[in-house]
Amino acid sequence: MSATRLLVLGAVRTRGEAHGYQVRQDLLLWAADQWANVKPGSIYHALKKLAADHLLEEVTTQESELGPDRVVYRITQQGEGEFFFLLNKALSDPETGPAMFNAALPFITTLDRGNLIFLLKSRIQHTKAGADSTRLLIDNTVAPENGQPGKPPHVREMFTYWLVTIQAEVRWLEDLVARLEAGEYVFADDSPAAFGNPPH
Repeated sequence: MSATRLLVLGAVRTRGEAHGYQVRQDLLLWAADQWANVKPGSIYHALKKLAADHLLEEVTTQESELGPDRVVYRITQQGEGEFFFLLNKALSDPETGPAMFNAALPFITTLDRGNLIFLLKSRIQHTKAGADSTRLLIDNTVAPENGQPGKPPHVREMFTYWLVTIQAEVRWLEDLVARLEAGEYVFADDSPAAFGNPPH
């Protein structure tokens, strides 16, 4: 799964219609260049690839003071399906990785509140299972015997780092769910003007 694919689909969808420079500016505002491999070339490549895959469509070219005419894109119905598939998967499944989760967070308000809470609770369960597996690694760290290869005792520090990182994520997720249940933020089922939804 590609964080760039989700980000670009979401950025175009949010604007309704957008050209590459606008998408790039939006992603820079979210610091995507720092946590995802989002370079100008990769954005333009993603736009062309998404259009070739019929997930975006070229609307027209637009005169710009910034340079030559720019191709303007709009998300297609197929692109809508792909966007929500990637978004749901990235939010609920830790196996998709941190970049995908970060790519999903700017677009959480495009979902209904109850759906997002369900996805995050699913992620919490998966993440807690990962913590249990990591505890087993810590408990089973023993020094190698008789010159045989094994896990030296200090490797326990690596596993402990993993565990405290997982535990911190669970605490943050549980806090986020509690705040969402209390009504924080405006979601798609609260208002059609929720952030991330196309302008009407």
